[in-house]
Amino acid sequence: MQTAKAVLKFIQDDGVQYVAFRFTVPRGKWHHITLDASMVDQDTFANGIMFDGSSIAGWKTVNESDMTLMTLMPDPTTAQMIPFPSAPTLMINCDILEPKTGEPYNRDPRGIAKRAEAYLKSTGIADTVYVGAEPEFLVFDSAEFTFDPYNSSFKLTSSELPINAGTHREGGNHGHRVQTKAGYLPVPPLDSGQDMRGMMLAATKAMGVTVEKHHHEVAPARHELSIKYDTLLRSADSIQILKYCLLNVAQSRGKTANVMAEPVFGENGSGMHVHQSLWKDDEPLFGGDKYAKLSQECLWYIGGIIKHGRALNALTNPSTNSYKRLVPGYGAPVLLSYSVGNRSASCRIPFATSPEATRVEVRFPDSAANPYLAFAAVLMAGLDGILNKIDPGAPMDQDFYELPQCEQQKIQTACGSLREALTSLDEDRAFLRGCLKKN
Repeated sequence: MQTAKAVLKFIQDDGVQYVAFRFTVPRGKWHHITLDASMVDQDTFANGIMFDGSSIAGWKTVNESDMTLMTLMPDPTTAQMIPFPSAPTLMINCDILEPKTGEPYNRDPRGIAKRAEAYLKSTGIADTVYVGAEPEFLVFDSAEFTFDPYNSSFKLTSSELPINAGTHREGGNHGHRVQTKAGYLPVPPLDSGQDMRGMMLAATKAMGVTVEKHHHEVAPARHELSIKYDTLLRSADSIQILKYCLLNVAQSRGKTANVMAEPVFGENGSGMHVHQSLWKDDEPLFGGDKYAKLSQECLWYIGGIIKHGRALNALTNPSTNSYKRLVPGYGAPVLLSYSVGNRSASCRIPFATSPEATRVEVRFPDSAANPYLAFAAVLMAGLDGILNKIDPGAPMDQDFYELPQCEQQKIQTACGSLREALTSLDEDRAFLRGCLKKN
């Protein structure tokens, strides 16, 4: 379905009862307004749906009076049936507009992603950026927490955790437990999430996303789902669908999914490695004859990401918990450097059999990030690298921790806290101007 007319025909012909108009807020969460299908017509797509923006954190404020009203403008190309509601329900992604002017709202994350793609074309460097992301997440049987002044605590439980080796269970404890840091790619019964992850991918596929694979990750109760790369906007749309599906499938199985970067101390965290490549006139730009068969433009692109890496952290690692994962010595990608094989480097060059497959993998983002903002920010940093021919320096192919202390101190690392990241972004934000609009 590419047009409003096609969507309206589908609603009528396929017995759709409700239409959920969804949008993404700055914190990266999906929100929605659901209309009875009888209320959706051509005018809905032409003029949009009004809502109060003052209740969304980071958007309008209540003292702006009638200016708090905003417009949801449906994008008919994103229409997909939702597999979870009991009544047939269609979902449509929306952009946010200013109702009085009809202009895109400057704080709409999806609008920012669109402006980043437009800026790319305006530079003449390339006309398309492809993005592929690999979100990791945890699934628990229960997550209990309290934040009372005199009683703050949390308790996470999963049948897969090694702490349950001695737990009495109805029907017997069969002893199949993933041990600490030993959960990479096991088969069932050790991998208890095989069927659940399959259901997650199936639901994601049913909502129009091209899926690739799923597997168990290193830590107990940690998993990864992979979807095929796409343009920046469509990839961000797909990540929102993927997160929605994994949360709802887990809920339907009596479990709870979690995309926090590091809720469990000492265990491998949940990252969201972001792969990007630039193309122009259907030709890849990142393949070449430099280091690791990269082009000069790709090395400059990496240079921009490294230069602005600490500012990027504010958008790619947006929670206080994000910085529990970005800790040196635990295998997390904290070094603002690049490498073919060193997974502690922030930019890794995956093995590629052709220029078409050549790409940069940015490893410090995590699954809590707003995909529209994170993907756009990484693109803008890379483009700044190309435009200003930023040298990324020498690759970091050796073990960082085997270097002399004086050499280690020369390599900049990712931020150690959200406050540090926000300060870095405040001091280094000019590279983002191409995808932002003034208030």
